[in-house]
Amino acid sequence: MTSGPMGATLAGCAALLLWAFLALLARLAQPVPPLLLTGLAFAVGGTLGLLVVAARGRLGALRQPPLVWLHGVGGLAGYHALYFAALALAPPVEANLLNYTWPLLIVLLAAPLRGLRLGPRRLAGVGLGAAGAVLLLAGGAEGGFGGGAPLGYALALAAGLTWALYSVPSGTPRLAGTPTEAVAGFCLAAAAVTLLGHLAFEPAVWPGAAQWPAILLLGLGPVGAAFFLWDVGMKRGDPRLLGTLAYATPVGSTLLLVVFGAGELGGPVLAAAALVVGGGALAATARADPPAAGD
Repeated sequence: MTSGPMGATLAGCAALLLWAFLALLARLAQPVPPLLLTGLAFAVGGTLGLLVVAARGRLGALRQPPLVWLHGVGGLAGYHALYFAALALAPPVEANLLNYTWPLLIVLLAAPLRGLRLGPRRLAGVGLGAAGAVLLLAGGAEGGFGGGAPLGYALALAAGLTWALYSVPSGTPRLAGTPTEAVAGFCLAAAAVTLLGHLAFEPAVWPGAAQWPAILLLGLGPVGAAFFLWDVGMKRGDPRLLGTLAYATPVGSTLLLVVFGAGELGGPVLAAAALVVGGGALAATARADPPAAGD
C-alpha cells in the first residue's frame, strides 16, 4: 500500500488534509440528523473500502477478536456521532475548535500509557490548549452559552476525548497488529449501529438532493479513505511528524468554514485557535522523556 516509511507518512498527511474538510461537509449536509448522517457516510466509506479489500483478496483480515471490533466500531461511530451533533447544536467554528483538542488529549494520554513522564513542555502545551477551550466557552463569537450552545460545546469536547481514547490504544501491542483492511469492517459495523440509533432516537428526515453530494464526499474522504490512510501512517510512518502536523488541521478546517460562510473569525476565535494550535505544537516538539522510575 505504501513504499516504505516515507510513503506511509505521506499517507497519514493525506488523512489530515481530508479531515480538514470534515466540518464543512458535515455542515453542508444539515439538516440531516447526526446519527443518520454518520450512518450514511460510514455506509459509503465502508462499502468502497470493502470492495477494495475484496479485490485484494484480503477479506480474511475482517476476522478480528471482539475487543478489536469494540474498539474500532465504538471509536469511529461514537466520535462522529458526537462531532456531527456538536456541529448541529453549537456555532460551527467554536465547536470545531473544541473538538480539535484531541491532539492535546492524545499527548496527555499517550505519555503515561507508554511509561513516559509528561515533562514541562508537554504540560505547558496541554495548558495552552485548555486555555483556548476555556476562552471559547467563556464567550464565543455567537453568544457563548446561549441558544443551546452548552450541549453542543459539551458534545464537541466529548468527541475530542472519544477520538483520543480511540487513537491512543491503537498503538499498544494488543491492537497494533490489527491489519488496516479491518477498518472496512469497522466502518460498515459503525454504519449499522448508527443507523439503528437513528431509527430509535431521531426524526425521519431523509436527505434531499442538496445534501447527498456532501454525504457522498464525506464517505469518500473524511469518513472513508482518511481512516485507512491514518492507520497506515500511524503504524508504518513517522508518528512524531504526523502528530506535529495534526495541529494544522483545525486551522485549515476553521478557515474552510469561514470561507464558505459558516462562521466568522472574531477575536476570541482567533485567540483560541492560536492557543490550541500553539499548545499542540509545543507538546508535539517535546523531547521523549525517559521512563519513570520503576517502569
